[in-house]
Amino acid sequence: HRTRQEVFKSDARALEAAREKINEEFRNYQDETSEEKIIELLKIASDVEVILRTSVIQAVHTDSDKI
Repeated sequence: HRTRQEVFKSDARALEAAREKINEEFRNYQDETSEEKIIELLKIASDVEVILRTSVIQAVHTDSDKI
């Protein structure tokens, strides 16, 4: 959630969509007990964080022809 707040700051729609997706994924796996599966899920979450922090660009229109 901290990553989404930083990456999508000032974009209420993206913040809400990311929050819903994070919570949905958590609910899908909240009863997981397999240590191997939990480690795999944590690795996926870490990879997603890296992708979000390094690949997402937020642009703001400052004028009709400028971003």
